[in-house]
Amino acid sequence: MVRRRTGEAVAEFARFLRTETVGGVILLCATAIALLLANSPLREVYYTVRDTRIGPHLLHLNLTVGDWAKDGLLALFFFVAGLELKRELVVGELSSLRAAALPAIAAAGGMVIPIGLALLVGGNAPGMAEAWAIPAATDIAFALGVLAVTGSALPTSARIFLLSLAVVDDLGAILIIAVMFTASFDLVAAAIAVALFGLYAFLQHKRVRTSWIYVPLAIGAWVAVHSAGVHATIAGVALGLLTRVRSDPGEHEPPALRLEHRLQPISAGFAVPVFALFAAGIPINGEALRSLVTDRLALAVIVGLIVGKVLGIVLAAVIAVRLKLAVLPRDVGWRDLGAVAMLGGVGFTVSLLIADLALDGEQAELAKTAVLVASAVASLLAAALLARRNKVHRAAEDDT
Repeated sequence: MVRRRTGEAVAEFARFLRTETVGGVILLCATAIALLLANSPLREVYYTVRDTRIGPHLLHLNLTVGDWAKDGLLALFFFVAGLELKRELVVGELSSLRAAALPAIAAAGGMVIPIGLALLVGGNAPGMAEAWAIPAATDIAFALGVLAVTGSALPTSARIFLLSLAVVDDLGAILIIAVMFTASFDLVAAAIAVALFGLYAFLQHKRVRTSWIYVPLAIGAWVAVHSAGVHATIAGVALGLLTRVRSDPGEHEPPALRLEHRLQPISAGFAVPVFALFAAGIPINGEALRSLVTDRLALAVIVGLIVGKVLGIVLAAVIAVRLKLAVLPRDVGWRDLGAVAMLGGVGFTVSLLIADLALDGEQAELAKTAVLVASAVASLLAAALLARRNKVHRAAEDDT
């Protein structure tokens, strides 16, 4: 009886973590703790823990705790995101070409225009040659959390649009990372990674369900991608997109849905918050805040995220719909889409990752401060817009 109650409690806690609202709150708390630690007498302890190296030197796996968080734990986060995107593309609301086209085209606009604005504002400022991609990404967990809290009455298709858009532009950002920050490329390791991805797809096709095969296979693929010199989060995305999403006759649920239910609480409740805990620890002082309005690199990041994201997403969506390349999501109007597009400015996770990879020292700290400020402003603006649209949809439901 005790074991049964314990199992029920664990299942209920997992369900609790599975909601975007809870994931967003945990992520926010982890960020606040990181900022407090980095600006308290405990900052030296915090930095010592973050920079402690663990792991074997073999295959370049002797990484700092912070690197394990951004290379390892974020791979789990992107695996879960890849699973959900694959499910929507195959059996969900994005299964038709025109429905899937809108978030893809909007994501492209939401990358090109922010990067263009960042380059325009930043010009030839020190660090801009490496930091131009920082405003290209949208934080999936944070954006969905804000939408869940302030836009609960919006149609489900609005959430699917935001998820798809965020995954696509994060994939674009990860590809930029793979190209920009691959100092050396190991062809043998890359070939091993491709072979392991092929084996994973083959086992999925043959309906092999034994987890003891897949876990070492996934770890091996991650190690191979990391050893190849490519950012290891690519492994998570690839494995997610290769997972089977259709149920066989008599099968209770397909592997993608089963894995998503099991891993999403770990991703939202542990992986992403731990990454934020080690990535968001930035010393904040008067000089740093003044630099946000005087330093061109910081201004480029802020303008790119707050202005460039919403402008790029909305313009690209309007052009796609007008040219009949895509259709608006079901029951979503242009004002709804504009409010959701504002959430594109919440760069956070991947933007912090790019800032970490692109810059060093004070420049990295300044860029990350700009990401945090821009993400906070975009969250507040989006929350206000979504709350207004929420009232409109609730009123329409009451009339109905």
